[in-house]
Formats: sequence, structure tokens, C-alpha cells
Amino acid sequence: MDHKVAQLLEMGATAAQARAALKQYKDVMAAAERIFDGSFDHVRDDDGDIAMSPARDVPEPRKSGMITPEADDDDVEDNDDEDEYDSDDVEDFADYDSDYESKADVGQGMSKADPYAGVFFSKDRREEVIEVEEEPETAFVSEEKEEVKLMTQGQWMKGCPEGGEQSFLFTLYNELSESECRCPNGCDYSVQRQKRDFFPLFSEFSTYTKHLSKIVQRTCLKCSKKFCYACGEPVGSSKYSDQHDCLFHCPNLQGVILGVGLAMLESKFTEDLEQSASDKTRKRRQVQISTPQPLEVDVEEDDDFYPPISQTKKMKLGIGYAGDAREDTSGQLEALAAQRAKDEKLSKLLSDIRVFLPSIHRAGGGKPSDFLVHPTALAHLRRRFNFVSSQLLRNDSLTDMSDRSVLYFELLNWLETISCHEALASMMAMPIMVVTSVKSINSRKSSTSHIRERTIVYEGSSGPRELLEAIVIQAQAALKGLEPIKIEEEETVEMSEEQKRITNDDKGKGKDVNKAVAEENEKLLGFCTRILATARAIDRSLRDLKGDAFVDRLHTSLPKIPGSASAGEDRQVVDAGDTEESAQKAYIEWANRVRFEYCDLTVSSSDTNDDVPNYKFYYNNEARMLASSDIPKRSLAIAKELAVLTTNLPVAWNSSVFLRVDETRVDIIKALITGPEGTPYYNGCYLFDVFLGPSYNHAPPSVKYMTTNGGKFRFNPNLYQDGKVCLSLLGTWSGPGWIAGKSTLLQVLISIQSMILCEEPYLNEPGWATAAGTPQSKILRMLGEWW
Repeated sequence: MDHKVAQLLEMGATAAQARAALKQYKDVMAAAERIFDGSFDHVRDDDGDIAMSPARDVPEPRKSGMITPEADDDDVEDNDDEDEYDSDDVEDFADYDSDYESKADVGQGMSKADPYAGVFFSKDRREEVIEVEEEPETAFVSEEKEEVKLMTQGQWMKGCPEGGEQSFLFTLYNELSESECRCPNGCDYSVQRQKRDFFPLFSEFSTYTKHLSKIVQRTCLKCSKKFCYACGEPVGSSKYSDQHDCLFHCPNLQGVILGVGLAMLESKFTEDLEQSASDKTRKRRQVQISTPQPLEVDVEEDDDFYPPISQTKKMKLGIGYAGDAREDTSGQLEALAAQRAKDEKLSKLLSDIRVFLPSIHRAGGGKPSDFLVHPTALAHLRRRFNFVSSQLLRNDSLTDMSDRSVLYFELLNWLETISCHEALASMMAMPIMVVTSVKSINSRKSSTSHIRERTIVYEGSSGPRELLEAIVIQAQAALKGLEPIKIEEEETVEMSEEQKRITNDDKGKGKDVNKAVAEENEKLLGFCTRILATARAIDRSLRDLKGDAFVDRLHTSLPKIPGSASAGEDRQVVDAGDTEESAQKAYIEWANRVRFEYCDLTVSSSDTNDDVPNYKFYYNNEARMLASSDIPKRSLAIAKELAVLTTNLPVAWNSSVFLRVDETRVDIIKALITGPEGTPYYNGCYLFDVFLGPSYNHAPPSVKYMTTNGGKFRFNPNLYQDGKVCLSLLGTWSGPGWIAGKSTLLQVLISIQSMILCEEPYLNEPGWATAAGTPQSKILRMLGEWW
């Protein structure tokens, strides 16, 4: 009895309501359904008030805005019950209201639909779960005439720690796999449930739902009345308009359909990941290497400063030497086609499962199971769907996501649907639990049977809304890069007959290319717009369902948009703490915030009649010449580039890369690279001006080294006093060069950071590649400067 009361307390009922409901309904789910439909709203504790757990004082949040179809208006108005939290669970999760000052209005009750209402789990949350792997049974499903594997209890309960979630999963699994389903009309007729009824793992999810629709509605052989095979409750006499309508009858069906469906999704997604990893391992990069030549260093005729080096023995090649390498790119089109096919299948599976997500906004109105969400549905969403969504949302390439838009659009549909339901919306703020360690348990039972036990440790990581924000930042940067695409309509001028003839002759030339570029621009523009719309929709739904305090607290954990007002215009002093560890942590947090920002790089001009601004920038003249130009292909390349740079610039205690981009001209960039630890450049700051010219990214960017004290100092064979940067990627020296449409500015910056600002710059001089460890190299390394 106490165990059942505890289950109802975790679902949001009060102790008095739980005891009263269990007196009438022995089954926990039946009691929960009656509590949540308002049948026990009149039940009070001995003092007339609803009891709260003595372990914590939970403030009263907003009033619930969602009711079940059976609830009366009066019941909803009188529903001022608050969630009851078991005192034993205080250490398992943190109350989100516990550390903010503003409290909700007194008299407003907490929603009973969401067992996690008002709760933010800490990212420091750690769960140790003992998971059981069993040899799956097989059974012949007569309705589909197919031999299939059955979902084991270990698979069903995967990832859920001991406590409320696990007890709900255990109860539902046992109920639907081995208990009797009795006719609710009291005629003593019953049907024995079997595991093959609700837990067959078909190859297709549609086959599973088709199977359920055939068996879920039963007719009593004694009283001839219909009842639900999943919950044992009567079924109305009205006919269903769709064969799947019967699958929305009760929370039990909802829980098992989402559980099995999400297990299929997780299995399919994991299988695709493993196959992709296997393909990459099998297909090695085929590289043809000729005689080693400098990858990026240059030598001029007057560079005779260095004495000849004896090459009596073979030494390691210097940093910056790789020879003339050509990568085999065959099979790329086939790989892209294969990935597209996988994405389409995965998107179709997601779409089919999403039909059964609780949604009171579905076409035709909400179904019965939409209003009362089964706890196991939430458990499977948090464990299985969150795993898939986190893998997809951690993609750091907006271009790749745009190319796989068929899958990502469906993922955004899921996030919107979840955020629109009061019982699910809290998931957007909760950390996603990820596996950090797996340890096998050796026991006599496991050694003598097909059962294997493992202890798996899960730790909290960024939640869905936080992961989405990283993509939002990329999308905003891409949209900023696409802004120059806007074309002003030109004034129509009457053409002469000769001009018309020439125009007709040239008609169609380049049309296909321009059309393809425009379509790609529109595709990226549409994808970025959809991402931003989804983020706004999620926040709007959360404010409606959870309140402003919930969303404000959530937003404090989101990564800030670089250079935006939200990051604050005032520069704050960074508290480094008293230890090196605290200083490193403070630096990393600060550097991640400021590594990419927009700023004003313009300078005042004495010419008041000049409408084109000047810039504090080496390539000022080139930039001014492109002020009024519009090159769609270039704009698209810059948009993709900015999306990557916003969240992928390397930041570390020993070396970082920072960018400042002009807020109105995103092709004007300043880069600052701090010298890596262990090199002569450690703790030095090296500034570069970068211009994305008219042919970018068909041609490499223009890069000029600025830390020369007015052309007086040279610190590296690759960095000249006049600012020239010798890098084969930039086309300033022989070797593997820029690949049109593929190479990126990020590659250039990392090459400078790791290959030019290197441990032994002496080796970057042509012909000296084998001089590692020689006295000359060591001396120059100690001096830490060149010339």
C-alpha cells in the first residue's frame, strides 16, 4: 500500500488523495486517472489543507491551463492542489524555484499533468543504473503471420534509475505482458495478456501499430460489450473514423506505443551510426605522396641567412611539410546518396511515432490519451528520444544540417510538439543524461544464464533547448551573411534593336548556374528561418505553460549570441580566483563568450561627400570597392562560413582564436591568435586582417599579418615583415592548396595556429625540414623571435 501511495505522490497527488483513491481502486493507474480527472479534489488532509512535503517548501506556480475531457469547469476552478514531492527524492533533483526570489501568486495551483513541473535537474546530476541484458524471446504473431523478437524487460526499462520512473515502467510491462484483462462489466470474463500482444519488435513501426489496432478492442464473449485490451475499461459504441483512432483510448496504450516506437528509433539510429563509423574505418584515405616539399613556407633569393645543414641521418619532418598530397574523393556522391536515404527513413519513422505524442492541438481535437500522459511515456522520451535528439543537435555544421533538412525539419517538429504540452514541456530545460561509464557485473546468475548485468553511470549534459540555442546562433550568423543577397529593382530602360539581338544571343548562358545558386540560398535561408521560428515557438509555449520565471531561469543557462545586446555591452572584469585551476576555468568561460563577436570597424573620414565608409583594415580599398556589390554565391559561402565560426573557434588555456566581424560588412574580419604553449610564441598575441574577396570561396581569403610593429619585425619564416603569410592553403606557396567550395577560413586559422606558430619554426624554412633538435633550431626556439 505504501509503495502505491509513493507512486501516486510522485505523479503529483497528495497523500490524502492517494489513500482515498487506493481504497476504491486497487490499481495504481486507475487511481491516478480518477485523481487527475478531479474525482478527489474535495479530499483534504486533517487540517483541511493539502499537505506539502516537509523536506522543501515549493512555491505555488501558475495555474494549470489544461483539463481532461471529463473534467468539469468547477473542478478545474477548485483545483488548487500542489505537487507533492517525496522527501526521499530531495537529493535526486533540485527544485527550480528554490533559488529565485520572485514567487508566483498565492492561490494558483501547480499542474498535476507534469510530474516534473517546476523542476530543473542539475547538470551535476549523476545516476547509477543496473541494466539487465537478456536473450530476447521470439514468438509467432498470428495477426501478422510473422515470427518476431519480443522486447525484453531490460530493453523496456533501459536507462531508468530506481525510483518512480522505474516502478511505472515495471508495472506497465508486467501488466501488459502477463496479467489478466477482465471485462469491466462484471461478467467474470477475462483474457490472458501475453508478451507478444504489446511487445513484438517488428521491422516497421507501421506494422506494429497495425497489429495493435487489430487486438486492442475486444468484445466480451459473455456480455458482448466492448472493452480496451490495454486498460480494461469500456469502449464507447461510436465507431472510430480511422483504424488507428482506437490506439488513443488510454494512457496505457500511449505508454507502450511510445516506448516500443522510441526503442525502434533508438535502435535504427544507433545502427546507422555504427554503420557510418564502420564505413569510415574500412575506406581509408588514399594519399599519394611524392618527394616532401614545403607545405606552406616560402623562400626568397635573398634568404641566405641560414648556413647549410648536414643531413647525415634522417630526422622527423618539420611542421608544415606534407608533400604534394592528393586525397581520393571518389565515392562522395554515393556516400551522400546513402546518407540521404538513411535520413529519409529515419525522418519517416520519427513522423510515424510523432502521431502518438500527446498533443491537445492535433487536428480534430485532442484524444483521450492526450490529456492524461502516462509516466512511462515521459520516461521513454527523456531516455530514448533525448539520446537521438542530442546526437543530431550537437552537429556543428549548419551546412550539413541544411543538406539533411528532411531529417532536421522533423526533429524541429518533435521539439515544438513536446514544448506545447504541459506534461512534456519541462523536458526542454532538463539535462540529457548521457552514458559516462559501463561496468559489467559478474554473478553466478549471469554466468550460468543468458542474462548479463551491467552498471551504467549516466551524467547530466546540455538539455534540448540549450543544444538548440547553439544552432540558433549559427542560423543567425548565416542570415547575417545572406543579407547582401537583397537586390534592388533596376529602372527599366528601353533597349535598342542591337541590344535586344545581343541579349537574345546570350539568353540562357549562365542561367542554370544562377538558378542553382539562388535555390541553394533559398534553401539555407528557409532552414535558418525555421530554426529561429522553432526556438521562438518553444519559448512562447513554455511561457504560456510554465510561466515567465521558468523561461527566464532557462535562458540563463543558454549560450549567449556573440556580440548581441544579451551579452551586455559593458566589459566585465573576470574573476580568476586564487588558483591556477580557477583561473583556467574562468578564462575558458570568458573566451567562449567572446571568441566571436560583431563590432564596428569603421573609421571617420575627412571626405564628407563620400558615402562609402572607411575601415580600420589593411584591405580597406578592396572592401570599399565591393560596398554596393551583390554576389549571391559569395554571400552563400560567407553565410555558411560564419555559421561554423560562431561556435567552432578553438578555445583553450594554452592557445585560442578570436574573431571580430564588422557588423555591417561580414566580409571584413580581424583575427587574433594566441601562441600555443610549448612554442616560442606562447602567451603572445598575433593579429591578422582577413578579407573575403569577390571570388570567395572559389578563391582563398586574403590574409595579412599585422603584428610587425610597422613592418619592423619578423617572427617566423612564414610571417614576413610586410605582413605576407606564406601558406599553401592561401596560394602563397606551393603544396596542397585551396579547394574551391570546400576549404574554409577555419582551416586557414587553425593552420596558422598549429603549423606556423609551431614548436620549432626553424624547420619551416625550405630545405631545413630534417633539422629538428639541432643547435640552430634550439637557439631560435629559445630566442622566441625571428630577425
